[in-house]
Amino acid sequence: MKIFLPLAFAVLSFGGFTPLKAQENLLEKLIHFSSDSLLQAVIAQPETYQLQVIYTQIDRDENQVPAFRSFYLGVDSNLYFYPASTVKFPAAVLALEKLNELSIIGLDKSTPMRTGQGRSPQTSVSKDSSAANGLPSIEHYIKKIFLVSDNDAFNRLYEFLGQAWLNRRLYEKGYQQSRIIHRLSVSGFDLEGNRYTNPVGFYTEDSLLYHQAQAYSAYYPDLNLKKEVRGKGYINSEDQLVQAPFDFRHKNFVSLQDLHDMLRAVMFPESIPSEARFRLRESDYQFLWKYMSMLPRESDYPAYPELADWDSYVKFFLFGDSKNAMPEHIRIFNKVGDAYGFLTDVAYVVDFENGVEFLLAANIHVNADGVFNDNQYEYDTIGFPVLARIGRLMYDYELKRARLVKPDLSRFKP
Repeated sequence: MKIFLPLAFAVLSFGGFTPLKAQENLLEKLIHFSSDSLLQAVIAQPETYQLQVIYTQIDRDENQVPAFRSFYLGVDSNLYFYPASTVKFPAAVLALEKLNELSIIGLDKSTPMRTGQGRSPQTSVSKDSSAANGLPSIEHYIKKIFLVSDNDAFNRLYEFLGQAWLNRRLYEKGYQQSRIIHRLSVSGFDLEGNRYTNPVGFYTEDSLLYHQAQAYSAYYPDLNLKKEVRGKGYINSEDQLVQAPFDFRHKNFVSLQDLHDMLRAVMFPESIPSEARFRLRESDYQFLWKYMSMLPRESDYPAYPELADWDSYVKFFLFGDSKNAMPEHIRIFNKVGDAYGFLTDVAYVVDFENGVEFLLAANIHVNADGVFNDNQYEYDTIGFPVLARIGRLMYDYELKRARLVKPDLSRFKP
């Protein structure tokens, strides 16, 4: 299990492994001494907003080998928060890993995929009008996950992976403060129903390349989390107010540290021990980097004309409090999540023009009335502005920070 790190430490982090090194906490200093009144109000109320932030500096040697130094604010890997759509990130990566492990000639991420129905309330899918060929695939589901955080795309990958395989694979890699145990935003699935995953087949024209039968698998680790039962009320499925705390004990969870480390494993696989890496090909990494940073207006298949003027739709850091166009020289490789008043972003931020790069992960909870599922959350007034300002604060610092070697960021250019 990971160790909770006091604020006075900086960390050199390697996948699931965190050797300690005492340092001044630069992150705490920058946020506490900022002139931003909203940030000051939030950090003054840690019990209310439960703000967690991880900021990681990256410095390269003369051979462009990166070294990492992380700073923490309020991070507690045993404190529950709802990760929402951030769980789609490891699902997308592991879907590529599973394809590689199957190692079937002709089967890859672009192979047409048909999902069947094994039992109610499962649903089948064999077509996707948003794809160029009109067919669903692992590749297309992953595109939709990063471009607009599509829920159905995650659900189909969850069904391909299976509950136990998905979680055990993360655990084996050192991501041990995580559980991904249910589909997203689809009705009818209870705790038991989410353990059953649909039959899945991959086809070339009418030839079956691989069939995976409906499977049952269960995974529920003892994570010893705090505050899994929260608030004073919630709106139930009949739109009625229940005056009792909301129970998250059978909801997904991924700690901020695990999310941060998964991102580093994808962006800098050579920097972590082999046992913590995802088993991906170079082409897989290139594919992930492309769509993790792509904006909705830059995609043709799938196309999102309704988001043509909203670059920051799934980019909370730096730009999440505005719909203005993002500058072309800045790319953010990330995954966000927002639900039940919890906002999370985990990102690798790059400025190609100024030679800036850093990792940033943060989570905040905004639910002033203590009622869940009522859609009354302070996202626009507190959540999005706080994450955007933290992103700008760290970016502004990085612009001024001296580097002995300018990073070569060409491998990440779109």
